[in-house]
Amino acid sequence: MGLDEQFQRAREWVANSLDFNKNYDASVFETTIRVVGGLLSAYDLSGDELFLEKAHDIADRLLPAWNTPTGIPYNIINLSHGNPHNHGWTGGHSILADSASEQLEFIALSQRTGDPKYQQKAENVILEISRIFPDDGLLPIHINPEGEVVVYSTITFGAMGDSFYEYLLKVWIQGNRTAAVDSYRKMWETSMKGLLSLVRRTSPSSFAYISEKVGDSFIDKMDELACFAPGMLALGSSGYGPDESQKFLSLAEELAWTCYNFYQSTPTKLAGENYVFNNGQDMTVGTSWNILRPETVESLFYLWRLTGNKTYQEWGWNIFQAFEKNSRIESGYVGLKDVNTGVQDNMMQSFFLAETLKYLYLLYSPPSVIPLDKWVFNTEAHPIKIVSRNDRAMSSGAGNSVEQQKSYKRPLTRREGRFSNK
Repeated sequence: MGLDEQFQRAREWVANSLDFNKNYDASVFETTIRVVGGLLSAYDLSGDELFLEKAHDIADRLLPAWNTPTGIPYNIINLSHGNPHNHGWTGGHSILADSASEQLEFIALSQRTGDPKYQQKAENVILEISRIFPDDGLLPIHINPEGEVVVYSTITFGAMGDSFYEYLLKVWIQGNRTAAVDSYRKMWETSMKGLLSLVRRTSPSSFAYISEKVGDSFIDKMDELACFAPGMLALGSSGYGPDESQKFLSLAEELAWTCYNFYQSTPTKLAGENYVFNNGQDMTVGTSWNILRPETVESLFYLWRLTGNKTYQEWGWNIFQAFEKNSRIESGYVGLKDVNTGVQDNMMQSFFLAETLKYLYLLYSPPSVIPLDKWVFNTEAHPIKIVSRNDRAMSSGAGNSVEQQKSYKRPLTRREGRFSNK
């Protein structure tokens, strides 16, 4: 973004003040996507080894979480002492999204350091899941790190399920769509058949939405978190033949229209946390808070990049204006306790900067800024360089990191032409 002075100040803080040796119980997933992913992205964008060293440090502190009978990680770990465990409220089980969405970051770390252990840990999770992968590709949100993997619980593309499906696609993209990552694509396509079985439409306006499922029962509810799905479907549509590609792109556009209307249907023009769909009613706010989430503008960014339709820029501008009107305060932005009344809370989530504003910025930037054929975004919107893979990682459970290290080239810095198309 050209914020060189701010970047240098941040770099000095990382060098002198960022210390991970803390007696703190951290979320393995959130720390991976926000901290490991953020540091790797800073390294890929700048070429500064400091960020890679820090990513190496924090990843090593997370690794004991994978020391389970199945290789599926626990979701919480103490950064100083190790001692991984799971939340009590899950009954000791791991959460699907939390345990199966570390592949982008850990594969990238192995590629950039030449140490295969990170990739091996993360890919063994997918290998374990692939052994019990259902015909519809839909997994419940609770999985067991101790033994029998599948646990009876909700199936959703919203909270606690979402990024598992996203990463199946994005690891395929990260590996530059080579044979080494074909198994990810196949799993993702299976899951997309399952997604189609969850799509329903409202009355009277026929808004498409992704329902949830418990056992054989459908739940007519959709999280705003699930609004990442239109972007994912658009991004993955190019891997199909012409007919399937158009089908999934059309569905992505339908779902994006629904998500945009999550915003437009409230007095503040900001979306609630989730929506329910009753007979004869198009959409009703379920949980009414808004914590500045990015998923809808993320999908608008992908759809604009992939279709060139400026309508998505207009929708994004309207959402940004609603944030400006309702959430902007002197020191930053805050969420809303209620999108119907506009009552504010007092917190700005870090993902508002990392994701929401970043995707809005990119929605109005030339496609040569972080081009999608050179970069893949992790689930916290940190761009990571695409590197072709030639290993046999998924069949053996381990990657040939030496070959990958040879193929990895330090990206150009901004002044060296990072934004060029060359």
